Amino acid sequence: MVAEDIKKGLAGVVVDYTAVSKVNPDTNSLLYRGYPVQELAAKCSFEEVAYLLWNGELPNETELSEFTARERAGRALDPVVKTVIDALPTTAHPMDVCRTAASVLGARHELAEDSSPEANMKKAIDLWAAMPAVVAYDQRRRRGQDAIEARQDLDYSANFLWMTFGEEQAPEVVEAFNVSMILYAEHSFNASTFTARVVTSTLSDLHSAVTAAIGALKGPLHGGANEAVMHTFDEIGIRSEESLEEAATRAKAWMEDALAQKKKVMGFGHRVYKHGDSRVPTMKAALDKMIAHYGRPELLGLYNGLEQAMDEAKAIKPNLDYPAGPTYHLMGFDTQTFTPLFVASRITGWTAHVMEQVASNSLIRPLSEYNGPEERHMP
Repeated sequence: MVAEDIKKGLAGVVVDYTAVSKVNPDTNSLLYRGYPVQELAAKCSFEEVAYLLWNGELPNETELSEFTARERAGRALDPVVKTVIDALPTTAHPMDVCRTAASVLGARHELAEDSSPEANMKKAIDLWAAMPAVVAYDQRRRRGQDAIEARQDLDYSANFLWMTFGEEQAPEVVEAFNVSMILYAEHSFNASTFTARVVTSTLSDLHSAVTAAIGALKGPLHGGANEAVMHTFDEIGIRSEESLEEAATRAKAWMEDALAQKKKVMGFGHRVYKHGDSRVPTMKAALDKMIAHYGRPELLGLYNGLEQAMDEAKAIKPNLDYPAGPTYHLMGFDTQTFTPLFVASRITGWTAHVMEQVASNSLIRPLSEYNGPEERHMP
């Protein structure tokens, strides 16, 4: 086998079919079950999009009512899960908490060993409903605050924010959060989704697949990039008294220096998109609304300065994590909570792929080309 036959990172390798999502190269649009995600973000609730990913079609009024009732019934923080979270040190990354919680929820689920289509659908909805309480409580406990009980009268996004901050948020904040959840929900065979499909291909259970996917998402080359974006902003320095122009000038100088030193700057570039991440304009519009809502133009200055400098030097465009990071920061989320928010959203996409893998399964077991010592024997 020649070196050219090795596809490092499986770049360009097509390993299976999927009907869940695709990137349409002609329109540079990410499609969920055929719908452009920007249209879904503009017109749908996250609950409707979750239903679409799992069922293939958007729900009618009756289906949506029944579906949201099932989600709301599973929002409470399991006391056993809370005890496990409390046993974890606050020095542990919140993604470790999500990973552990998913595993505990799986071990305790009444259908733990049942991988029938009906059981997997129930487990997917239950896990999706339960994760916001985990993420919200973990941020609160790190701040020395008690858990907030879920509310049945709020939609998914509004309730998530309620459990995190203990107060109802302005409609524009809820809408921006809803948009982010929709945009993060699914993205074909990315690293964490492929991880989930590999685990599922062994006929392991849904919670094991999601637990493994969370581990993959933790890495800064995948989900952790939204955290890295805010670390960049922090390194440059967020100065609330600064004008947009002043912040942009400092950010541009920082980027030019970073690139000169050949530093890897997170939040830019994407293996799938060649002309910019199709989700960015929708998330950037949400960020703009949050900057206006909170009166924080200096963040826009940092954003614009970094983006301009990267474009001028490398012609590399931002990915979704770039506008999502500062959006979550403005809402009040701790930086290390950003990727767990990604988890709460991507549970929908992961489990859609788990169910698709089960429906037409083949063990995923690629080959490797050995380049170690030739056969040798003990003296």
